Amino acid sequence: MVRVKRLVLDILKPHQPNAIEFCQVLASVGGDYHVTLTVIEMDEETTTTEVVIEANHIDFDAICAAITSVSGSVHSIDFVEVQNDTQQE
Repeated sequence: MVRVKRLVLDILKPHQPNAIEFCQVLASVGGDYHVTLTVIEMDEETTTTEVVIEANHIDFDAICAAITSVSGSVHSIDFVEVQNDTQQE
């Protein structure tokens, strides 16, 4: 199985929810999700962020759904790390 282990996403989000609440929403998607957020830029209504998600197996579709549920949007996938656990014989 090929698993996504780490993602770095450029995300545009409204000021609310705040950074802590936003990270909590993303971390709640998976039991072992570790989420960090860096604010890149702020304007009157939105915040541009870099979000790093690390886990044993990241469900990208579920992450995107969680981001959308709090009115955020993924602008780009800036980094991805995957691992192939399939045994070659």
